[in-house]
Amino acid sequence: MVNFYKDRCKGCSLCVDACPKKIIRLARDEMNAKGFHPAECIEQSKCISCAFCAIMCPDVVITVTKGEN
Repeated sequence: MVNFYKDRCKGCSLCVDACPKKIIRLARDEMNAKGFHPAECIEQSKCISCAFCAIMCPDVVITVTKGEN
């Protein structure tokens, strides 16, 4: 399961590129407190908990947990 601290996300999309399942995108209709479109997971059930997204995030806004799908 992938969780984002959306108010800290700067929308750099490194996590989008790193996801092997292509289930992360930048929110189209949402902006955070900093004025960026934050990252979001569109299909939690397809997450394999690889944590590539969290490793790539320069602002440490992503947490990945296993077994909570």
